[in-house]
Amino acid sequence: MLKSKQATTNQEHTVPQDGVTADDADEELAFYQDVELLQSHGINVSDIKKLQGVGICTIKGIMMTTKRRLNDVKGLSEAKVDKIKEIAAKLTNPGFITALEVSEKRKMCFKISTGSQELDKLLGGGIESMAITEVFGEFRTGKTQLSHTLCATCQMPNGTYRGGKVIFIDTEHTFRPTRLRDLCDRFNMDHEAMLDNVLYARAYTSEHQMELLDFVAAKFHEELGVFKLLIVDSIMALFRVDYSGRGELAERQQKLAQLMSRLQKISEEYNVAIFITNQMTADPGAAMSFQADPKKPIGGHILAHASTTRVMLRKGRGETRIAKIYDSPDLPENEAMFAIAQGGVVDSKE
Repeated sequence: MLKSKQATTNQEHTVPQDGVTADDADEELAFYQDVELLQSHGINVSDIKKLQGVGICTIKGIMMTTKRRLNDVKGLSEAKVDKIKEIAAKLTNPGFITALEVSEKRKMCFKISTGSQELDKLLGGGIESMAITEVFGEFRTGKTQLSHTLCATCQMPNGTYRGGKVIFIDTEHTFRPTRLRDLCDRFNMDHEAMLDNVLYARAYTSEHQMELLDFVAAKFHEELGVFKLLIVDSIMALFRVDYSGRGELAERQQKLAQLMSRLQKISEEYNVAIFITNQMTADPGAAMSFQADPKKPIGGHILAHASTTRVMLRKGRGETRIAKIYDSPDLPENEAMFAIAQGGVVDSKE
C-alpha cells in the first residue's frame, strides 16, 4: 500500500507546474522576457517570427546574439537589426551590476540530484542550472548511466527544486528507454508519465547537433520554466567523425566553440542545467613529461574553458566508480565513490 502511495506522489511530481506559488510564477515571468515584447516598441510580427525561427525567443537571447549573426537572418535589414538591438538594450540592463545583485539572481539556480548522495556532495548539491557540467572518462566509467539517472532525478522534487522535463540529445546511439523503466522502479515513478517527460533526439552529424539547439531553444520558450535539463551524450563524438587530421582541426575547434557558446547562452537564458559527456584520448606527450595518467579529455582548450564544472570518472573495483573534480569555479578538488546498479547511479557500499 505504501509503495502505491509513493508511486502516486511521484507521478504527480512529474508535472512541473504542480505546487507553484503565485510568487514563483511572477519571478519566472520576470526572468523570461519574451521576444514578442518588441511588438509594443514598433517591431512588426513578421520580423519577430524571423527571430523565433532561428531560436531567438527572448530579449536576453537578442542581447546574447551578435549583430553579425542577426544580419544573417533572412529578411532583416541592417537598420532593423540596429533598432532591435537598441530596444533590447533598453528592456534589459546590459551594463554593470553589483555583486550583491548577482548574488540575488543566482538564488534562482537549482541543483539536480545525481542519484548518489556522495556524488551530490562532491558537486555541491548536484548538477547546477545556468552552467555546463562536463563528465569525461574512458568507456564503462558510468557517463551514459549517469545521463539516464538524471532523466529520472530531474523530474523529482528536491528541497526548493520542484522537478521538470528533460531533453536528451544522443550522438552515440546509447539511449535506452528500458534503463529509464528500471529507474522508474527504483524511484516508484509512473513509467508512462516519466518517459513522456523525456524529449529525445538522435543527432547524426555535428551540423545536425548544432541545428537541434535551435529546436531546443524554441521548445524551452514554448514551455517556459517546464524544462530543467539538457543532456548531450556525447558532445565530441560527431566532431571526431566529421573532422579528421590537423588540417581540419582549426575549423573543428571553431565549430565546437560556437556549439559550446550556444549551450552556455541557453543555460543562462532559460535557467536550465546542461549536462554533457565527453570521451578521452591518449596523450602522446604524457610519457615524455612523466605524467601518471597518459590520457586526457578531447576537445582541447575550447571545451576546457567553456565547461563550468569538469568531472573525471574512472573505474574502481566491480561496479564502483570514482568521480574527481577536475575543474570548477567554486568546488574544491576532491573525490567521491559511487556505483552503477540496476536502478542507475547509487552510493557505493564500500
